Amino acid sequence: MDGVFNQSETMDLITKMIHLKIKHHETKIEKDITEEDLKHREARIKQLQKDLYELRSYIEHKKDTLSIHATITVN
Repeated sequence: MDGVFNQSETMDLITKMIHLKIKHHETKIEKDITEEDLKHREARIKQLQKDLYELRSYIEHKKDTLSIHATITVN
């Protein structure tokens, strides 16, 4: 995904992407997993929530349009 977006669009796109990643980890937690995997996924969810909070704070202070450059690589 590459593009230039206004503040609202940027927040919407980033929030949706991060919520999708959080939901993925929550779905994995609901299944029978090891204690180590559970701790890893919980830590990852907390980090994603922190990242979203920090991104929101950054975006809220921007007056101009913002560029998003994201890469997905499947090997």
